[in-house]
Amino acid sequence: MPNWKPVTPTTSPSRRAGPPLARLLATPARRERVTHIEHVPARQAGEARWPEWVGELLVSRLRNLGVDGLWEHQATAAEHAHRGRNVIISTGTASGKSLAYLVPAVSEILSGGSVLYLTPTKALAADQLRSVRDLKLAQVRPATYDGDTPPDERQWVRKHANYVLTNPDMLHRSMLPRHSAWSSFWRRLRLVVVDECHGYRGVFGSHVAQILRRLRRICGRYGAEPVFVLVSATVSDPATAAMRLTGLEMAEVTTDASPRGSTTFALWEPPLTDLRGEGGAPVRRTVTAETADLLSDLVVDDVRTLAFVRSRRAAEMVSLIARDHLGEVSPELPARVAAYRAGYLAEDRRLLEKGLRSGAIMGLATTSALELGIDVSGLDAVLIAGWPGTRASLWQQAGRAGRDGQDALAVLIARDDPLDTYLVHHPEALFGRPVEAIVLDPDNPYVLGPHLCAAAAEIPLTEDDLAVFGPASGAALDDLVARGMLRRRPQGWFWTRRERAADLADIRGSGGAPVQVVEAATGRLLGTVDEPSAHTAVHTGAVHIHQGETYLVELLDLDAGVALVSSAEPDYSTFARDVTDISVLESLRSQPLGPGELHFGTVEVTRQVVSFLKRRVHSGEVLGEEPLDLPPRTLRTRAVWWTLPDSSVAPLLAEGFHLGGAAHAAEHAAIGLLPLFATCDRWDIGGVSTELHMDTGLLTVFVYDGHEGGAGFAERGYSRAHEWLTATREAIASCECDRGCPSCIQSPKCGNGNDPLDKQGAITLLDTLLPTPPPTPNPTAVHPGPTPPDAPQRRPPT
Repeated sequence: MPNWKPVTPTTSPSRRAGPPLARLLATPARRERVTHIEHVPARQAGEARWPEWVGELLVSRLRNLGVDGLWEHQATAAEHAHRGRNVIISTGTASGKSLAYLVPAVSEILSGGSVLYLTPTKALAADQLRSVRDLKLAQVRPATYDGDTPPDERQWVRKHANYVLTNPDMLHRSMLPRHSAWSSFWRRLRLVVVDECHGYRGVFGSHVAQILRRLRRICGRYGAEPVFVLVSATVSDPATAAMRLTGLEMAEVTTDASPRGSTTFALWEPPLTDLRGEGGAPVRRTVTAETADLLSDLVVDDVRTLAFVRSRRAAEMVSLIARDHLGEVSPELPARVAAYRAGYLAEDRRLLEKGLRSGAIMGLATTSALELGIDVSGLDAVLIAGWPGTRASLWQQAGRAGRDGQDALAVLIARDDPLDTYLVHHPEALFGRPVEAIVLDPDNPYVLGPHLCAAAAEIPLTEDDLAVFGPASGAALDDLVARGMLRRRPQGWFWTRRERAADLADIRGSGGAPVQVVEAATGRLLGTVDEPSAHTAVHTGAVHIHQGETYLVELLDLDAGVALVSSAEPDYSTFARDVTDISVLESLRSQPLGPGELHFGTVEVTRQVVSFLKRRVHSGEVLGEEPLDLPPRTLRTRAVWWTLPDSSVAPLLAEGFHLGGAAHAAEHAAIGLLPLFATCDRWDIGGVSTELHMDTGLLTVFVYDGHEGGAGFAERGYSRAHEWLTATREAIASCECDRGCPSCIQSPKCGNGNDPLDKQGAITLLDTLLPTPPPTPNPTAVHPGPTPPDAPQRRPPT
């Protein structure tokens, strides 16, 4: 399976470094911050050709755009689609995958069919719309259909468009419930393109899997059986992943024949400062400040750069700090840096995209809204501010530089976090490893039930439909009937309620209507925040940043769904903290783990945001903590937990370790390391630890999925517990601090103020749990692929 990414022998003699990296390392103090440099060599293009069935009209239009043929991977995928076979193409970033579906899609339209294109982001849909329009084919009538489409245009799209570009949200809430209004489109539907499918994971991916099953059922109602073409730069075991997402057998195309420029990839660790955090712990320079500095230097040198950050707030902060730095160099430079994130109004997003393409903007701080987004060529460098959660995302983001075949620079900058620290000191965990498998669970009852209701509202369900929705659908239907959600009749299952069934499924997991962020003085709408995030992002007293302007939240009114903000210039940022209680509802699986036991099962979690920290922006110094009064949130989810008997913990007490502090520290570090073994983010999961849990009667450490019904992350932790906990122990033991710090056992979201924590106790606790010599930790989610023939050169940092 050629799903590998480059790996190099550690003894490689190469000492190459691109000019942008040399510029960043011109300051001697920075050289010690680079922990590793990987060189990925350039690759030559394969032969291009046109399949015989591609019409001359389409060939001539593509040649006018500089396309002289399809590379082998493009032609193979297009051939599968043309012959009616479902296919997934999984090749590198900027390998021209869009042509693999565009050619058969336009060919189908020219013969009278229609095409549906699905993407997780509006930016990518807008970009693909431009690509289709550039063909200038009168028979092809493309149109986007999303939340930004004006109501008067939507009717035209339904009646006349034959290439509809939309997202899973609109398909779920509008197109499928109102399928009769699209009857002409469905009857002619020949091809469904699911772009960037590696983004469909966890709970969101499980929802999309059920939406695609509903789509197949609607198409069948109108006599259509479209071919599905799935597209991703980074999917492990592509055919299996695609089959799980769609429920259909899939061919796969994975050999990349496109040219690629060389990439210099640096791992970067910000330095320790003289400041002290909670418990006197040493504090590293913030990843936000470090990224802003690097972005400023690159913009000064006319290096077109994207800086990927983890949050909306961070995007704004990096942009703001970089603009301040650049203003000290020249008054014209600050305008060349901007932030791009979800939550902006449509017209603002389009202006930013245009500025990045034209070169008016040389530095852009962005969230993952651009990871799967527009096709921008001519970029020179990518800064990745913190581990993005998966190797798939890491390579997707790094691949945004050098997209026209030029050489590129990528820099992963570590946060003060256990996983980031582990990775920049263990490059073998990143390079030469295959990307992760997609983790999703379409049979999750909290996902399946609402979509069965939505499907019944669209067309009454019959026994024949059970095969479409999977083996768990029968039991789920019985439960829905028992709860009065559906009514069973001889002809099938019917939705009989007044409300919209589609509203039952919250596919983005936002948990409610978005909270509007409104400027109190003017009533101007600045943007939106999803309701659960509002508890941590726009609580009363929070610092909120929008397009480089800083605001303080005066009031969060959850009932009204509004956060009122006022303009301000505080020198601090805010971080919400929460406390959590957990109860065991059911242990589904268990197994021995050393002298203890490992469990996987169902739990009920009650979480409440109780306060927020104020931290100085540039240094990370803690200025204080303020209490909050917000309602608790309860969810039923899945967890992995381990217990130790009293006989095993007694020696720790005898040695003077703080038992609760040891378990607490192990919990924090385990949460930090699980994303290396499961396709998740630290913020997708949570944890609880106690030296005596009321349900187990033993010392217990829980790690749970932060989504209703579970998301598959805890289950992955259960299956790989020995590797996961071994890496956790190594991350704690190898940290250079004495008593614990954010790089090993402190958590930024700990509602107990990271107290108590016992670093040495955590190491001893994990040694007790893992008594046998462990295998070398291997964070690979699936089997490793072959070593590539064009292996890159790895060298120590300059």
